[in-house]
Amino acid sequence: MTAQIAERLLYQGQSLSMCSNPLGDYFAMGGERPRFQWGCTALWRGYVGQWEILNDHLYLLALHGTLEDGTSASLATVFPDFPDRVFAHWYSGALRVPQGRRLKYVHMGYASIHERDLLLEIECGVLVASHVQHHGTAGSEGDGEGYGAGAMTVFPPAHAGDGGAS
Repeated sequence: MTAQIAERLLYQGQSLSMCSNPLGDYFAMGGERPRFQWGCTALWRGYVGQWEILNDHLYLLALHGTLEDGTSASLATVFPDFPDRVFAHWYSGALRVPQGRRLKYVHMGYASIHERDLLLEIECGVLVASHVQHHGTAGSEGDGEGYGAGAMTVFPPAHAGDGGAS
């Protein structure tokens, strides 16, 4: 699997890359998953979520992607009764926010290693703890700050009748 495009997290006034997919837990628990279209190997899940931690509560603010029928996905696609924000009560686990320069690129999922990871511990959608895990310091040849997918392959969208994958 190619390195994946990160979710976005608004936290303490900053927009950060988040190497966690809380919406995947919602789908795993039986939430209806739309049929997303994907066109690149760096986005196997087919969408990018915009999240926020506000008053120690995790919210999904937006969802960006394309559905198999070619229409744009939005938050209302998954949560029609909550078009502006959804409290992520279904999520318990650690949200990983890579920080600092990249020490090692790994061409798989979110496996690249950065100087440190901010780990935000969430229980039933509520932030209960946070800590920083240090991994080392990059030398002058270290990659730039923040998280980014290092490479991807883009596939053209499949169209009905063309024999392509759907």
